[in-house]
Amino acid sequence: MFAMMKGCEVLLKHNSSETLSYNGVMVITTSPLVKTYTLQEFWDLPEPSDHSKLELIKGVLYMSPPPDETHDDAVSAVHKHLQRQIDQCGYDGTIYTPRAALWIDDDTYLEPDLMYVSGELKKRMKPNHRTTADIVVEVVSKSSAVYDRKTKADTYRAMKVRELWLVDIDLKEVEVRSFETGRTMVYPGNASLHSEVLPRIEICISNIFS
Repeated sequence: MFAMMKGCEVLLKHNSSETLSYNGVMVITTSPLVKTYTLQEFWDLPEPSDHSKLELIKGVLYMSPPPDETHDDAVSAVHKHLQRQIDQCGYDGTIYTPRAALWIDDDTYLEPDLMYVSGELKKRMKPNHRTTADIVVEVVSKSSAVYDRKTKADTYRAMKVRELWLVDIDLKEVEVRSFETGRTMVYPGNASLHSEVLPRIEICISNIFS
C-alpha cells in the first residue's frame, strides 16, 4: 500500500488494489493506512514511466505530472534573467536546475524548479547535501497550485529556505514570499520583481512570460 499525490489528487492504494481518491485537496496525512518511506526506500523506487516527478514529505510520497512546454519556458526564462541579474549585480552563488534537490532528516526530499544558493550558504552545508537554499522558485499551474502554494511552501519554510518565488503561468504574475520577514509581494506582468535576499536585482515580469 502506498500514498501518491498526482495533480490535485491524493491516492491511497491498498494491497487489495482498492483505490480511494480525494479530489481537490492535497493533504499530508499521518494516517496509519498510508505507507511512509525512508529516503533510502524513496531513492530505490523505479522512475515513473511517464517521467512524473516524485517527492517525499515526512515520509509521504507525492507525484506530480511531468512539466509541459509552458512550464519549461517559464523556468528557462527565470533562470536566464536571474542569472543575468546575479552577474550584473556582482552576487556570488549558484542557480541549481532540475533535478537538483533539497533533503533533510530521513524522510523529506524536494526538487524545486530552480534554487539559488549563495557562496556563504554553500560553505555552511555538508558537501553533496543541500538542506536549504537562499531562494527557491516554483512554477505554478492550476493542477499544482495547492501543492506548491501550501504543502511545498510550508515545507520550504520548515527547511529554513529564506525566500520563495511562485511563478504563476496562468495569472502571469510572480509572488515573492520572504520567510525571514514574513512579507509577501505579488508582482503583475507590468511590474519588476524585487528580492529581499538579493536586493539589487530587478527582473521585469513581462520578460518571464514573453
